[in-house]
Amino acid sequence: MEIKKAGLAGTLESSDAQVSIEPSNAGIQLSVHSSVMNQYGKQIKATVLHTLENLGVQNAKVIVIDKGALDCTIKARVECAVFRSGDASEKNIPWGGAVK
Repeated sequence: MEIKKAGLAGTLESSDAQVSIEPSNAGIQLSVHSSVMNQYGKQIKATVLHTLENLGVQNAKVIVIDKGALDCTIKARVECAVFRSGDASEKNIPWGGAVK
């Protein structure tokens, strides 16, 4: 999926994550900020990259601000931000079914 404009999903509440995504021409540029970075930073990055790969995103600047979110929440936030940035959220999307 092509990233056409900036997209945002999630909140800064406890147990959530805020994911922002915008167009880029330099591959995936991922920045993760988390209160549990030392314990789960590698897993958060892997979850984000895997979700982007499953959605076919090859070029994007992604910023994740994690407040202790579970993997399923991170996947959902990334999926939503990508769909919003590609104007796909206005279409009939099978939410939750696009990410394996």
